[in-house]
Amino acid sequence: MPLLEQVLAKYPDQVKLVYKNFPLRNHKYARMAAAAALAANSQGRFWEFQARLFKNFSKLNDKKIQEITRELNLNQDKLQKDMKDPKISAKISQDIQDGKKAGVRGAPTVFVNGRLLRQRTIEGFSALIEKGLQAIKKEK
Repeated sequence: MPLLEQVLAKYPDQVKLVYKNFPLRNHKYARMAAAAALAANSQGRFWEFQARLFKNFSKLNDKKIQEITRELNLNQDKLQKDMKDPKISAKISQDIQDGKKAGVRGAPTVFVNGRLLRQRTIEGFSALIEKGLQAIKKEK
């Protein structure tokens, strides 16, 4: 089971997963891939699309995006149209701005309650989550 799924399974009522795009400038197809994943969301397949993008990050191009679209049985015409939606471009730009403000330098980067996660293991997640939950209990 992928790590984020383990975290969500362990803390189903305490953790909310928020995904932000941070396409790297030096990756020619990163912004297009982000737009494709967001477009796939309108067909209910964001997470599957995103997972395949990360799995193939070094092979991304127009052909690979089309291949992933076919693998997931997505409507290619709708995906292409949605990728050009100004709202998707604005969302990516806002995510980049938010990431820069938070000090993001690469992808993937993970934060737990605004704190950078350095130990990307279930134990690392749990330590930061438990610390946050304890802080909430103290406030009550």
